[in-house]
Amino acid sequence: MKFTELKLSEQVMSGIEDAGFIELTPVQEEAIPLALSGKDVAAQAQTGTGKTAAFLIALFTRLLDSPKPSRRNPRALILAPTRELVVQICADAETLGSHCPLKVQPIFGGVDYDKQRQALKDGVDVIVATPGRLIDYYKQKVFSLRQVEVMVVDEADRMFDMGFIKDLRYILRQLPPYNKRQTMLFSATLSQRVMELAYEFMDLPEKVRIAPEQVTAERVEQILYHVSRREKFALLMGLIRQDAEMTRVLTFVNTKREAEYLSERLKANDYKAAVLSGDIPQRKRMRLLDEFKAGRLNYLVATDVASRGLHIDDVTHVINYDLPQDSEDYVHRIGRTARAGAGGKAISFADEDMVFHLPDIEEYIGRKIPSRFPEDEDFFWDYKRSVPRKKAPVPEKSGGQGRNRRPHRRPRRPKSGEQKGPSKR
Repeated sequence: MKFTELKLSEQVMSGIEDAGFIELTPVQEEAIPLALSGKDVAAQAQTGTGKTAAFLIALFTRLLDSPKPSRRNPRALILAPTRELVVQICADAETLGSHCPLKVQPIFGGVDYDKQRQALKDGVDVIVATPGRLIDYYKQKVFSLRQVEVMVVDEADRMFDMGFIKDLRYILRQLPPYNKRQTMLFSATLSQRVMELAYEFMDLPEKVRIAPEQVTAERVEQILYHVSRREKFALLMGLIRQDAEMTRVLTFVNTKREAEYLSERLKANDYKAAVLSGDIPQRKRMRLLDEFKAGRLNYLVATDVASRGLHIDDVTHVINYDLPQDSEDYVHRIGRTARAGAGGKAISFADEDMVFHLPDIEEYIGRKIPSRFPEDEDFFWDYKRSVPRKKAPVPEKSGGQGRNRRPHRRPRRPKSGEQKGPSKR
C-alpha cells in the first residue's frame, strides 16, 4: 500500500515525500488507518519498523484537522523511555512535520533546563518527553495537560523495565478522560502488564501485532560464531581486517566495564572507537552519536542503553560481542542495522559463558541463527596488547599514609590489675 492511497492533507504528504517514504510498512499499513479513523491503537512493533512515522502521521493529521487558535498548552504528548528516543522522535517529527504549522518541543533531563522550561511557557503544540523531566515542569505549573487531544506511549514495555510505570500512570491521570482524547501505545510485546495499562487508560484499543520473527530484519544477514572468551578479540580483529565494508559498526557488550575495556583495545589498535553507556553525560552522548553518524567514529561500543531508540542511518554491522541475556534485546540490537530499506549484517559471538542464552534467543525470534566455528584464518593474533584491565583503586588510609605503611596504633590501655610500664622484676 502506498501513502498516496491514504487520505492525508497536502502538508502531511509533503513531509512524507521529504522523508522519501513511498510504501507503508506492515505496522503502518495496519495502524495508520485505524488511527486516522479516530480509534485508540495498541501496537506490537519493534524499533526499525516505521512505528514512529505511523504515530506522527496520525497525530499531525488529527491536529491539522481541528486547528486551535491558541497553543499555550500542548495538544499532543509523546512519552518515551530514553533521551535518545526523544531526540530521534523529534528528528523524525521535524522532517514529517516540516510543512505543518505545529511546534514540537523535546523535554528530557541532562541539558537546557531553563531553556526547555521557557519553551513550555511560551507555548507548544506537541511535547516529546521522558517522564521525569516532564513531571518536574508539570508540578511547577509551567503548563497544563488538560488540553491534550492525542497521547502516545512509545516502547511501553521499556517503561516498565526502567521503572517509569508510576510516573507514566501519574501523567496519564492528569490528561482528559480516555474518551475525550485519542491514545496510541507501541510496545515490543503486548504483554499482560502492558495490556492492563492499555485497558485502564485507553478507549477499547484496537490491537495491531507484528510478529517478532517478521521484525528481526529480513534484510539483516545474521551469523553466529562459537568462540572461546579468550579468542573473541582476535576473532573481532580478524573479521574487521577481512571486511572492508565495516565502516560504521555498533558493538554490544553486557557491562560498562567491558565496554570501556573493548573500546580502549580498539583504540590501541588504531581504530576510531568510543563507549556509549548509561552514565555518559547527555551532552557527551549526543556528541558521540553525532560523530558516529558523521563517520568520525567508526566503532561505537555500547551497553543495552543504546539498543533501543537509536536511529542511525547506514549502520553496516551490529556485533554482539556478548550475547544478550534478554532475548528481546537481541532483536533490538540487530534492529540498529538494515533500516529504511538498507541491508546490514549482525555478527554474534557465543562464548562458553554466554552460549546458554542462545536457545532462548532462537526460540524468541522463531528460527535458528546460522552458526559456524571460526577457521584459523578468521583470527588475527598480531594485535597490540598494551591495554591492561583497570583495577579498582585501593583507598588510602586516613592521615595520608601510603598503602604499604603500617598504620600508627595507639598504645593498648592496661587491663585492671595489670602493671603499667615495664616490669621491675
